[in-house]
Amino acid sequence: MFNRNRGLRRMAAIASISSLVAGCGVLSSDSSDEEGPIVVGTTSAPSTLDPAASWDSSWELFRNIYQTLLSYPSGATTPQPDAAEECAFTDTSNTAFRCELRKGLKFSDGDTLDAKAVKYSIDRILKINVNGGPAGLLGSLERVQALGDREIVFHLNKPDATFPFVLATPAMSIVDPGDYPADSLREDDSIVGSGPYTLKAYSDSQAELVKNDNYDGYAERKNDAVTIRYFKDSAPMVAGLRDGSLDVAFRGLAADDIVEIEQEESDSELQLLDGTGTEINYLVFNPKDTWAGNTAVRKAIAQVVDRAAIAHKVYKDTVEPLYSMVPKGLTGHTTGYFDDYGDPSTAKAKKILTEAGITQTVPLTLWYTTDRYGSATKAEFEEIKKQLESSGLFKITLKSRPWKTYVTGYQKGEYPVFGRGWFPDFPDADNFIAPFVGTQNALGTPYPATKITSELLPRSRSESDRSSVEQEFEEAQQILVDDARLLPLWQGRQYVAANDDISGGERALDPSTIMMMGELYRKTSW
Repeated sequence: MFNRNRGLRRMAAIASISSLVAGCGVLSSDSSDEEGPIVVGTTSAPSTLDPAASWDSSWELFRNIYQTLLSYPSGATTPQPDAAEECAFTDTSNTAFRCELRKGLKFSDGDTLDAKAVKYSIDRILKINVNGGPAGLLGSLERVQALGDREIVFHLNKPDATFPFVLATPAMSIVDPGDYPADSLREDDSIVGSGPYTLKAYSDSQAELVKNDNYDGYAERKNDAVTIRYFKDSAPMVAGLRDGSLDVAFRGLAADDIVEIEQEESDSELQLLDGTGTEINYLVFNPKDTWAGNTAVRKAIAQVVDRAAIAHKVYKDTVEPLYSMVPKGLTGHTTGYFDDYGDPSTAKAKKILTEAGITQTVPLTLWYTTDRYGSATKAEFEEIKKQLESSGLFKITLKSRPWKTYVTGYQKGEYPVFGRGWFPDFPDADNFIAPFVGTQNALGTPYPATKITSELLPRSRSESDRSSVEQEFEEAQQILVDDARLLPLWQGRQYVAANDDISGGERALDPSTIMMMGELYRKTSW
């Protein structure tokens, strides 16, 4: 996944030596108490601590503190047992999925984790049904059945070969029924889970994690404690790396900082790990808005936006232009927006508007979040504003909010056009289409897309061999292009920057690009 040869010569040497020596069993991967916690910086702050409310960046924290039936051990690309001992479909139609729990599971507070707790956790997601929340992932679930203490059966209302992937998302985290109300969200700043770590302390600026002694799952924790610090942008994270107050930084590193670290010579004490990624960035149009709800306006914007300029000017080519909601590297990826629109053209955009009877300058307000996707987001939207206004066809107003209030705004339908990023729930084309369509979706903006939801997705989900469903996803993407409700902008890479005494960064990101903190460790002396 990661390219360890790009960038710093010192990084490459260290990586090679650590791999070699670790293989000989000479280096220890355990950090001592004297060294303190590994400190990780990110701009990916949680919006909630309750899994029933979250289909967003909160998953970064959940993966390390809560437990799911299935998850992704390092190197795995398909879900493997975690809280479960084994899981499998029990029929050939992919409509009944059975899991058996590990014996003797406990939550961090000592309470028993049994089949009833699993059923309770899933049922409350559906009962609370937060707008834009994880209930949207459970559209194929009919009911959950707890049989005895360790057996759970998920009965589906239609075939769904992706259901194991859904169970592996942090949205399906198992909570303690004694600590989480069945019909409302838990509002305090604490967590009771059964994952690798417990939450020792939490604030808006950081989360302190320590080993959970009751944990029983796949994770091999290579450190005793991790402190995650939340930043508004890249600059203070990189400053923290340089002064030693941070050990690792990921998610939100600015392009300028990435390029600078990569170009430094062998006297640098930083390493940069660069890996392929499936993160995407896109615009969402609100169909209830007078202008954004007009198909011709959306198509004219699609015709004007210059993705290559955004990738080069704003992101210094650390991202690449994206012409489909399904990124490169996944079965079903297309270039539909380029195929239909070609290169940016003001003349073509004007024709689209004129043929729809729109001759005035179109006023639109574009919203972005100030602290979720890094400091380049502001520059990105300024570039989009410049492109649209330079055409003479649009008058753009930019507005922004911090992530926590930003989420509330788009869930209430307050924004005509807004920016979102997507870090996949699981590595399948389904997860770049299904979350955005239907009356209940991750965007809080209903998008029926009936043929996709009623025909194409069900047909693809009946097939366990995911490589054989390319046609369904290509057709679904063309519908998205024709509607222009979602406008893909770019596909990112994954960058992890760390001090040179840290190992494990190349193994820490799972297939949904969530960092598994237990993989990080300090190198010890020879």
